[in-house]
Formats: sequence, C-alpha cells, structure tokens
Amino acid sequence: FYKLGTYWPYTPSIQLLYGLRAMLDLVFEEGLHNVIARHNRLAKATRLAVAAWGLKNCAQKEEWYSDTVTSVLVPPYIDSNEIVSRAWKRYNLSLGLGLNKVAGKVFRIGHIGNLNELQLLGCLAGVEMILKDVGYPVQLGSGVAAASAFLQENMPMIPSRI
Repeated sequence: FYKLGTYWPYTPSIQLLYGLRAMLDLVFEEGLHNVIARHNRLAKATRLAVAAWGLKNCAQKEEWYSDTVTSVLVPPYIDSNEIVSRAWKRYNLSLGLGLNKVAGKVFRIGHIGNLNELQLLGCLAGVEMILKDVGYPVQLGSGVAAASAFLQENMPMIPSRI
C-alpha cells in the first residue's frame, strides 16, 4: 500500500487521534515539566501509603521504582486477585492484577495520566477498605494520612490559578 502511494489499507482510528489531541492539550496546558513532577509526587505519596500499611513495593530497589505504577506485595495468606476483584465489584475502583510470576502476589496502583492528588487519596482510602475486607490488619486512614502529609508539604499551587 505504501508503494501504491496510499497511507494504510483500512480506515484510520479517528477516535484515537482525537484522544491523542485531547491528551496533548492537557499536557501543553499543564506543561510537560509539571506533568512529570506531578507523576513523581503521586508515586512517592503512594509508596508512603504502602509503607504505612506495613506492605512492601514489589520493586526491591529504589532505582527500580516507577512513577507510573506501584506494585504492592501482599502477605502469602492473601490472594491479590481477590483485592483487585473486590475493588471493582464493591468499590468501583480499578486496580491492576499481578502478572506472570507475581500473579496472585501483587496488585498494582496506577498513578499516571489525568490524575490529581485528591483523586489518588480517594484511591488509597479505597485500597485501605479493601485490605480490611480481605482480612489484612490495616489501620484505616494510615496510608491516606502518610500520603496526605507528604502531598500537603509538596503540592505546589496550580500555576493557572495564581
């Protein structure tokens, strides 16, 4: 098709191009540097919450930590698939499954995209309730408090509102 001078042999997915345009508008409005800083801030807050729950990040070294997603190791007596399933069915919260070798051992909290600090805190509160539901002895509010304290100290003013 390229040799014939055409672009592709099917109708392009226009909705994906509209989605890309909308995403780029958001990035340009916030500024790429600010987007990267926000994702880093949300990731740090999530890791603080995980530590406050007494759980561990699947990434064993700090240089392996991600600013896009945190994989949380659960104790052997808990199936992480149950956490993800309950999150969706009871709390309308979307968490990621552990894949391959960590299936059933971890769940994933995403913190990338059009997500702000207060939305993340709502997610962390939901995770705390789910952990309690599946029998993990979490102190409700512990992770939210750790993340809130960090965010309150590190969250900048919204540039477009100054």
